[in-house]
Amino acid sequence: MTATELTTGAPSVTPVAVTAPGPAAIRGRSRGGSSRLRALDGLRLLAALMVAAYHYGGRSGEISQAWGGSPAHQFPTLAPLFAYGCLGVQIFFVISGFVICLSGWGRTLRAFIASRVSRLYPAYWAAILLITAVFALPWVAYKALPPSEVLTNLTMLQQPLGVDRVLGVCWTLWAEMRFYALFALCVVLPGATRSRVVLFCAGWTLAAALAQAAHEPFLDTVLMPEYAPFFIGGIGLYLQHRYGARDPIAWAIVLVSWLVGQHYAVAGLWHAASATAFSYRSTAGIIAVVTLGFALVAAVALGLLRWANWRWLTVAGALTYPFYLVHEHLGWVVVRALHHTLGLPSYATLLLTVGLMLLLAWLLHRFLERPLTPLLKHAIDPRRPTTL
Repeated sequence: MTATELTTGAPSVTPVAVTAPGPAAIRGRSRGGSSRLRALDGLRLLAALMVAAYHYGGRSGEISQAWGGSPAHQFPTLAPLFAYGCLGVQIFFVISGFVICLSGWGRTLRAFIASRVSRLYPAYWAAILLITAVFALPWVAYKALPPSEVLTNLTMLQQPLGVDRVLGVCWTLWAEMRFYALFALCVVLPGATRSRVVLFCAGWTLAAALAQAAHEPFLDTVLMPEYAPFFIGGIGLYLQHRYGARDPIAWAIVLVSWLVGQHYAVAGLWHAASATAFSYRSTAGIIAVVTLGFALVAAVALGLLRWANWRWLTVAGALTYPFYLVHEHLGWVVVRALHHTLGLPSYATLLLTVGLMLLLAWLLHRFLERPLTPLLKHAIDPRRPTTL
């Protein structure tokens, strides 16, 4: 299955999401210093908005039903650009590689697991239950899953179990979980060192390439050849951040990851121009977006965006994950109500839908994540204080 098929959730398809770790983890630990990397928070929200643009105006499927017609007709100028928004997922994965290496360095395995579980699950559980409840309303045009499948979705293991997904974007969380498992076993458990992280990156790159050549489904599931280069590239960029820009091995990790990553992005998202296809992404456009993602994370790693130290970026980072979870499916309902039912113009509907999803994300963060995350973290790792 290609990245296009995965993002849409439909058989022949970002933010993201993908989701990169939460803002509480995004603190620099470079050469003895400790400062918040607020630019990375802003980059996370940018990736999520890219994915939202794709879901609202860069693809067909259920969103066409919500608009009452193809999004390409609603946004004739921007729809071709929105089609590239699915690459926000790849940018999420690069950010995730950076942040997981940062946050896992020096942690025990138990503390690492507590951090990831407490970050991912509270908002995820809320999104599952909220979307199921909304889809069960008799006037909503989208069908809720049966109770058994909804309960299975709460584990975040629905994909390997062959159960339908409540959230279309949750495939990225399954990719994140596998990355966390690999990093925890190979780096966190024995203890993070530069040489161990470099060996992990080199070993995973080679193993993923061999898995691709072997055409073995189990190896593909574990090693994720299609997405591994983005996680590994983010790790290489964190090594640059931690040890300085003159580290040739770290640059080699980043360069190889970018070269392999653009290959998979093009292979998964490019197709020949066709009158019957909803959208067309050029090879050059795909490579440019992937390159921009690597370049922006590199700019953060090297301190080139240190000037972007605005407090509101911390809020932006906090909203990214809940926004990513709820924006797609609840967006269908909101777009239909605003545009198809109330008759608001397309661009007003788009902006208002994004705004409402950000407001819902803030509510989920303020009243769910903030109180529950530290409690869940403390329940898993009682030795740590119950604070973010």
